[in-house]
Amino acid sequence: MEKSLRVGVMEDRGDWVHDSSVDHRGRPPSRGATGSWKAAMFIILIEFSERLSYYGIATSLMLYLTKVLQEEMKVAAKNVNYWMSVTTLMPLLGGFLADGYLGRFSTVVFSTVIYLLGLMVLATAQLSPRLKPDHSLRLHEVLFFVGIYLVSVGTGGHKPALESFGADQFDESHAAERVQKMSFFNWWNCALCSGVLLGVTVIVYAQDRIGWGAASVVLAAVMAASLVVFLAGRRFYRYRVPEGSPLTPLLQAVVAAVRKRRLVLPADARELYEVKPQNIKKRLLCHTHQLRFLDKAAIVEYGGGEDAAGPWRLATVTQVEETKLVLAMVPIWVATLPFGMAAAQVSTFFIKQGSVMDRRVGPHFVLPPASIFALAAVGMIATVAVYDKVLVPYLRRATGGERGISILRRVGIGMAFAIVALAVAAVVERRRLQSPAPASMSVLWLVPQFLLMGVGDGFALVGLQEYFYDQVPDNMRSLGIGLYLSVIGAGSFLSSLVITAADRASSRGGRASWFAKDLNHSRIDLFYWLLACIGAVNLAFYAVVATRYSYKPVRPGKVANDKSAGDIC
Repeated sequence: MEKSLRVGVMEDRGDWVHDSSVDHRGRPPSRGATGSWKAAMFIILIEFSERLSYYGIATSLMLYLTKVLQEEMKVAAKNVNYWMSVTTLMPLLGGFLADGYLGRFSTVVFSTVIYLLGLMVLATAQLSPRLKPDHSLRLHEVLFFVGIYLVSVGTGGHKPALESFGADQFDESHAAERVQKMSFFNWWNCALCSGVLLGVTVIVYAQDRIGWGAASVVLAAVMAASLVVFLAGRRFYRYRVPEGSPLTPLLQAVVAAVRKRRLVLPADARELYEVKPQNIKKRLLCHTHQLRFLDKAAIVEYGGGEDAAGPWRLATVTQVEETKLVLAMVPIWVATLPFGMAAAQVSTFFIKQGSVMDRRVGPHFVLPPASIFALAAVGMIATVAVYDKVLVPYLRRATGGERGISILRRVGIGMAFAIVALAVAAVVERRRLQSPAPASMSVLWLVPQFLLMGVGDGFALVGLQEYFYDQVPDNMRSLGIGLYLSVIGAGSFLSSLVITAADRASSRGGRASWFAKDLNHSRIDLFYWLLACIGAVNLAFYAVVATRYSYKPVRPGKVANDKSAGDIC
């Protein structure tokens, strides 16, 4: 009888999620009625529509600036890079607000409304006769930039909050859901790339054949419909209640360590302060021997009174370890920036290359320049599918590891593919320039560089998403996705700086600049080689940093994870 009662209690506990999440009524969520794939599908759908809209704009932006707004090529490239930088750096602010104050669900809703407003401004500027460029180019330009930067602000809240909200639907303390969560990032990116694929084919074709305004109306309608579907799934979601600034505990640990800098660390790390597991719902971390100075924040000062136990004087071991995790991410973030620079070329100079080549496919069809981006999306979808269904099961059997290969190794493989893609792009561009008739060279010559970048994205981008979500403290996971996106944003900004520096250096002494008014008189091939060399040197630096990295040391009894030697629990 007693045994049956114990089994019944364990089964009852298995029906509920005990990871600090709540359902839409603020209660502990039911495992069977909430979360997992049943909730994730609603979330993936709105991500599909957002990527459809974003890439419908982003891949055609270079062409719109040069053809409609009549900007020079290098000016247009800089404007595209600046816009991409803002779009991918804004998620740092959006992630901070989602984690600390608004909550991830509310942030998604508010940011989607702002996104919709931006799409409507674009549609109005492109459809209203008095606002079209042939009537008032300056006014049209102002409204156009207002529209795309409203999209940037919307993306800033949408991207970090939505992806982390989707991953929150899987309980890491539950074995089956933990494995599902590892697949979630792969299939999230498959849906993302499906949106990209339609954005750079159907939407771009509509822009080219029907009109920019009509395409913007379609994007706004799809986004509005997906928001309705997202709201319809409200009762299936698991929610995380915001607990204030996620940066405060980290600052408290640093301040406490500085204030106790003269104290001597105990020989036994178990003497450092930590709360009891039963008194807290969050996961606790093991003590590690990295950045030992910060351990002083967890030294207990006996007889120090109330001040000695204050939050700015005493930190837990978990707080200290979370601070170490964030600091350890800085060199990884820096080492991935050249990959962000390479990724920025796909929607700028890669697309521009295609616009000056022979785009005839068959006797009656001419491929829109921005639709060539679909090749990168196809490469990424194929890579993610093969990786998840073929490589990971094989590597799990071969290595015995839950992931197959480590997250950072996956990122490094993607960075290597990006370097090869840049080298191939340089060779193709040089061949085009040496051709007697550059405009007659088939656009199909660009297939290898787009596919290679897609494969690189399938490894590096998905790996970076998982890394920055998984390795940040649990209470700042939206901000973690913002950090991942900031790699692309900062990389785009650095790409603009490299363009400016290369333009000045190459035009010294009256020589022709690498960046002329049109692509046929430019030397983009040399620019590609420059980026490839930067990427190759950086890859060596990344390998050193990645091999020295210590993964989040979760305490046994909570959730197992990649662990390094030297952890004390």
